[in-house]
Amino acid sequence: MNIIIPMAGMGKRMRPHTLTTPKPLLPIAGKPIVQRLVEDIASVCDETIENIAFVVGPNFGADINKDLYAIAESLGAKGHICVQEEALGTAHAVYSAKQILTGNVIVGFADTLFRADFTIDPSKDGVIWVKQVEDPSAFGVIKLTDNNVICDFIEKPETFVSDLAIIGIYYFKDGDRLKSEIEHLLNNDIREKGEYQLTNALENMKNDGLEFVPGEVTDWMDCGNKNATVDTNKRVLMHAKNENLIAASHTSNNSTIIEPCYIGENVVLENSTVGPYVSVGDNTVIKNSVINNSIIQTNAIINNASFENSMIGNFVEYDGKSNQLSISDYSTIKNN
Repeated sequence: MNIIIPMAGMGKRMRPHTLTTPKPLLPIAGKPIVQRLVEDIASVCDETIENIAFVVGPNFGADINKDLYAIAESLGAKGHICVQEEALGTAHAVYSAKQILTGNVIVGFADTLFRADFTIDPSKDGVIWVKQVEDPSAFGVIKLTDNNVICDFIEKPETFVSDLAIIGIYYFKDGDRLKSEIEHLLNNDIREKGEYQLTNALENMKNDGLEFVPGEVTDWMDCGNKNATVDTNKRVLMHAKNENLIAASHTSNNSTIIEPCYIGENVVLENSTVGPYVSVGDNTVIKNSVINNSIIQTNAIINNASFENSMIGNFVEYDGKSNQLSISDYSTIKNN
């Protein structure tokens, strides 16, 4: 099995945090979003994962590439870094990893996490991950036949046709066939709203007789903006019972951790209450503070704070009180 992870987007809705870190590498309960995504995919895949291709933007840099190779290695796979020089749509992003677009392939766009009870049936032509939603008008949706086969793809329907939203993760039995369909779009400049869309390739494959079935997930967690990411961190912590979430190297003086929380290596807590649903990155110091439902990244210094539903970047120095915060890396804020 090969996995392709398109992740070249700028993450503008997550600014200022994505000014220094690509969105897929922002932490959720101590792990980058993209690492949790590939682990989620591996959990529904019974086959050996041989290759993982990360489709990145042109300015991601060597340090980020090193982190991505390590993520692939953690799953026993060979990592590949593929650069999408220009954002020309979902199909174009997938094609950027054409060297591993062969055999059994899973494509997962790196802005969503999920939990699922199903296991992929590799004999199917394709599986499309979906989730039932209350308002499908903001999503691409599918329609099903009586035999549970996908018969139509509709992008952001203005009138109700289905409430099964496509979450952006797909399995293909024949990656070479998908590659051929995308090449047809590119060679004939077939675009929708100015971009080469994966749904157009899916439609062509369906019309040629390939059968796609739904894989309905039990939980779909968005990481599109600050509030959604903080909420996803909460939901992951709630279900991360098998993970070692609190590092033995942390120190706690006159402080309380209300679980579930992630506490990284060498964190120092003094006269503080942290949790529930807080993730604290390595080497962060928190003093005289009350914090819940928030993400604090590495090497931060937090003092005299009281906040919730917040994201704090790396190397932040914060001294003061507030209700909700979104502070990027290397910021210093002192309320006198």
